[in-house]
Amino acid sequence: MTMPQLGFLGLGTMGAAMARHLLDSGHSIRVWNRTASAADAVVDAGAERAENAGEAIATGLFFSMLSNDDAAEATFTAESLTAAPAGSLHVCHSTLSLAATDRLVEVHRQAGVEYVAAPVLGRANLAASGTLNIVAAGSASAVERAKPYLDILGKRTWVVGAQPRNANLVKIGVNYNLIHALQALAESVTLIERGGVDGETFVEILTDAAFTGAAYTGYGALIARKAYSPPGFTVALGLKDLALTEQAAAAHGVTLPSAPVLRDVFESALADPALAGLDWSAIAEVTRGLVQPD
Repeated sequence: MTMPQLGFLGLGTMGAAMARHLLDSGHSIRVWNRTASAADAVVDAGAERAENAGEAIATGLFFSMLSNDDAAEATFTAESLTAAPAGSLHVCHSTLSLAATDRLVEVHRQAGVEYVAAPVLGRANLAASGTLNIVAAGSASAVERAKPYLDILGKRTWVVGAQPRNANLVKIGVNYNLIHALQALAESVTLIERGGVDGETFVEILTDAAFTGAAYTGYGALIARKAYSPPGFTVALGLKDLALTEQAAAAHGVTLPSAPVLRDVFESALADPALAGLDWSAIAEVTRGLVQPD
């Protein structure tokens, strides 16, 4: 059975690695990038070059990895989508805003093109080896149609609903955790270094003990289930440890930008009789309480 030709639009570091992996898996690919030279390496490896976005869209089964909202919306317009044959499917791997995703879904709907949002978790080395995690959302039929290709690109596909915006919401949430991790590492490593301890040694201790991933699987599950009792470590003890951190930072002349925000959260939890005696992960309920009603 002849495999269909695929289109791939957006050949930055991630997109090029993904397109090359599809090519190496035996698929014929027509590729396009706004800066044509970025496609050279994939074309040299055997892909066909599209002279414009419409030529890649014309394959009827096309994937994209564009850098941002503006790039995606400039590429997939009512005009460019006229190149799509009946029954076309677009699998969009870009990390986009919820509003842009909604607009893209609508322009695709009007063009008669099915749309699956499938942002990826992982870096270019994982894209090259086909071991990404992929978060997908779209109609059940569209996701099912995309799945054989997602299985090539990733080690696991997480389907999170029929609304494409949900996939981007999950990716945004994952990246927000990474942003927090970057800042937490920046603050703790700076503090440790100012105290005269080697930063690399500290990171090795940190990742061999508290942060092997267990913090996310353990505390993440407690927060998701709101299972804060019996407490393993109380809110008051958490605030005590935060205070110790603040004191150590002051002693070493280190500013911790997130510490005042964390203090506000812990103090709010302690002031709430329903939370004060629970596990320190119950500080999550302070944030839940900030959600505006629908």
